[in-house]
Amino acid sequence: MRKLVVSAWLTLDGVFDAYTMDQWFNLYDSEERQEYIREGILASGALLLGRTTYEMLAPYWSSMKNNEMGVAAKLNSAPKYVVSSTLKRAEWNNSTIIKDNVVEEITMLKQQPGHEIQIEGSATLVQSLMETDLIDEYRFLVHPIIMGSGKRFFKDGMHTTKLKLVKTKTLDLGVMLLCYQPTKNEQT
Repeated sequence: MRKLVVSAWLTLDGVFDAYTMDQWFNLYDSEERQEYIREGILASGALLLGRTTYEMLAPYWSSMKNNEMGVAAKLNSAPKYVVSSTLKRAEWNNSTIIKDNVVEEITMLKQQPGHEIQIEGSATLVQSLMETDLIDEYRFLVHPIIMGSGKRFFKDGMHTTKLKLVKTKTLDLGVMLLCYQPTKNEQT
């Protein structure tokens, strides 16, 4: 069975807002961080995205024709599954919309042979899946800055989910890789 892995970049206080990345993400750019991101994308077998993330990524990456940043070819050729009840068309290569029976559809995707399925960003989708036991791992790149405000990856009022730390790594400029796995059947 394939693993379903959440991959998210955020600040120390949980902000992941793409519209403020110039204030927190770009400041901590390094070859080491770029290589980690590149390796993760290249190791994936498919992407699972929420509508907002899909609509942000699709126009940018689909216009890349020369394997920019070493990942454009992979992102353009990989199967992409978009969870949305409102998206009418998904025109980025190899994209499929999942409108109904989301848990069942993702369960079937996980049962197919192949490399891991990565959820890139897509906080609303992640939040909706946290109680389903479908997520196998969370990989956070935490940037050493406190924004104080902005869109946070986890929202107030969510159910408590216990996680166990399975890997840490300090990257250049103080960026931390934190990998967690859910502690099954211990949600409160």
